Amino acid sequence: MTIAFLFPGQGSQAVGMGKGFYESSTGAKAIFEEANEALGFDLARLVFEGPETELALTANTQPAVLTASVAAATACAERGLKPTLAAGHSLGEYTALVVAGALRFADAVRIVRKRGEFMQEAVPVGTGAMAAIMGIELPAVEQVCADAAQGEVVEIANVNSALQIVIAGHRTAVERAVALATERGGKMSVMLPVSAPFHCSLMGPAGARLVPELEAAPVTDPRVPVVRNVDAGVTRRAEEVRPFLLRQVASPVRWTECIQRLASEGATAFVEVGPGRVLSGLLRRIVNGARGQSIEDPAGLEKALAAAKTP
Repeated sequence: MTIAFLFPGQGSQAVGMGKGFYESSTGAKAIFEEANEALGFDLARLVFEGPETELALTANTQPAVLTASVAAATACAERGLKPTLAAGHSLGEYTALVVAGALRFADAVRIVRKRGEFMQEAVPVGTGAMAAIMGIELPAVEQVCADAAQGEVVEIANVNSALQIVIAGHRTAVERAVALATERGGKMSVMLPVSAPFHCSLMGPAGARLVPELEAAPVTDPRVPVVRNVDAGVTRRAEEVRPFLLRQVASPVRWTECIQRLASEGATAFVEVGPGRVLSGLLRRIVNGARGQSIEDPAGLEKALAAAKTP
């Protein structure tokens, strides 16, 4: 069985995530403690106790989701469950690179805290927005963006499945695009509760500020191949790590292609490791008959271990 680990991004956070692993796994507990030390504040307490409003701030969400996901993967490894391939959605790509051994966890948690700050500061709060466009395919959504822009930015941000595409840009342009998509047959297109327009060209300044942070972190060849968000290519060497993480900030997340690439690289089982079940839900829409498990707590790990033993 060729197992692909999938790691969630921002939006999957929840107060209490990872607590079960913290209490049951020495390795997972050590990850939370390492995060506290690297960041210089009690991230574990924020993650386990909230408040939710503070956890939802981008500069807190990104290190929190990374830490909870790496802790879950550490608990999996203690039980002998390890990936042959890996990918992560947006922020989750950092988790994939940590679990693959390309980035050190302490470096990654500091970098994503900065990444969150830079992304938040790139666009004044309220100026940007994101929306999920449902029920129409990519070429039609691209046309909607072109027609709705009117001199502002509205672009593809995430291709999550054939009929779930997220757009980002200036709030007014995104609102025009949602209205147009609905006129043209889109179903249930909705504005997303996010604080910044991620993965579009408005994030360019954040990418520029991230350069010295990534340059300062040592990288090594990943132990397992990591499929990239930007182009669904495969990172196998250290020199591929930084350039693609930098491009990722202001580029769309090509998640549908990432999952297809994992399948073409031989993945026969997919395990979502970390908070939430968003990626497991998308998986079924991308690969027919794909086996997906989600591991967000010790019970999920037991289930996945039992499934791995079943042919």
